[in-house]
Amino acid sequence: MNINVVGIAAGILLASTSAFAQSSTVTGAAGGAATGAIVGGPVGAAVGGIVGGVAGSVIDPPPQKVVTYVQQAPAPTKRVVVKEKVVVGQPLPETVVVTPIPDDPKYAYAIVNDQRVIVEPSSRKVIQVIQ
Repeated sequence: MNINVVGIAAGILLASTSAFAQSSTVTGAAGGAATGAIVGGPVGAAVGGIVGGVAGSVIDPPPQKVVTYVQQAPAPTKRVVVKEKVVVGQPLPETVVVTPIPDDPKYAYAIVNDQRVIVEPSSRKVIQVIQ
């Protein structure tokens, strides 16, 4: 019986990760543990803490002004192509030039494989791929 309850709780938490996407990892883990404890007791708290922590580690989307800036930024004259797929949460290769966004130093951008991407400058992690 407890296994079913834990399974249901884990399913609900996994299905609702978008609701936790703007939380930090700590908040996500704590919220997941609290929800899991309510639904499934101590085992539910453990499962909920893990699921909440994963959901909380999702990168916050950049503000619309940053997206608009990247959409309108002129493309470089030299086309950058890499073999690796550009994936949100993964860093860009060191060969890719990352350009800081003047009004918001928390973000930078690059154009790779004809895709505009917003990145975190310090880690070069892709935050968003602009479609």
